[in-house]
Amino acid sequence: MVFATVLSFCCRRSLSFSSSLRSGVKHVTVIGGGLMGSGIAQVAAQTGHDVVLVDVNDGVLKKSEKIIQDSLMRVARKKFAENKKDGENFIAETLGRLKMETKSDKAVASTDLVIEAVVENLELKQKIFAELDKVAPKHTVFVSNTSSLSIQEIASVTSRMDRFGGLHFFNPVPVMKLLEVIRIPETSHETFALLLKFGTEMGKTTVESKDSMGFIVNRLLVPYVHEAIKLLERGDASAKDIDVAMKLGCGYPMGPIELVDYTGLDTHKYIIDGWHKTYPENPLYEPSPMLDKYVKEGKLGRKVGQGFFTYQK
Repeated sequence: MVFATVLSFCCRRSLSFSSSLRSGVKHVTVIGGGLMGSGIAQVAAQTGHDVVLVDVNDGVLKKSEKIIQDSLMRVARKKFAENKKDGENFIAETLGRLKMETKSDKAVASTDLVIEAVVENLELKQKIFAELDKVAPKHTVFVSNTSSLSIQEIASVTSRMDRFGGLHFFNPVPVMKLLEVIRIPETSHETFALLLKFGTEMGKTTVESKDSMGFIVNRLLVPYVHEAIKLLERGDASAKDIDVAMKLGCGYPMGPIELVDYTGLDTHKYIIDGWHKTYPENPLYEPSPMLDKYVKEGKLGRKVGQGFFTYQK
């Protein structure tokens, strides 16, 4: 009798989870108010989702709000060029679905999906998810926007590995159409289907990947960029000529040196250092003394006005 009661409870709970997953994503919580987090929050809101953007720093949230407003104005000018009033309504409606919050436990109280978009630090991501796992509803799905870390390792601190996956967006999120959707062995079919559907609702083209290092894009892109840095470091070619060669020779819209300046030298260094630690014998992931020196000097790329190239702020 006791067994039957427990079995009945478990079945009802399972059905409740399944029903929540099938109903789709209505409420989204984005953790991290940086460029990626702001972009994800903006696109989620402008595609009809109720969104809460969370950051512990209120100053970061104020900056994020300004970035989102400016971005929405650019979208409206392009999308509603012939009807200014419709553009104004689009901006107002999108901002009406977006809230800012410094308390993550409050933000996830009734959310369907948590998207973490903080810096690439495994311990920090695990700490965030371990805390959210205690307060988020049982049906809530967790995802990380990591570009280089193991989703399974991040998820291991939670009790919902069947409701855990990866959504790797690309910067700038409002412009870039691709979304890598990552599953770990424990990710349920319903969770993965939900993430694919959400990606489509966000207006993205989704590609599926297992939880392998760098997924698809970065597994190919990072070694390519790193080899370009080594070319420059050895004095084999100038930064300008490396970029011109790849743009004109391969038809790429941006050269690898310009690209790493755009994404951030610190971000590239963090990824390469992590991969080198995992695969110390692979020469593709050998650290670059030049890159290390630039990062130490604060030359992080376009965002600070100086990387391999110099930019006007």
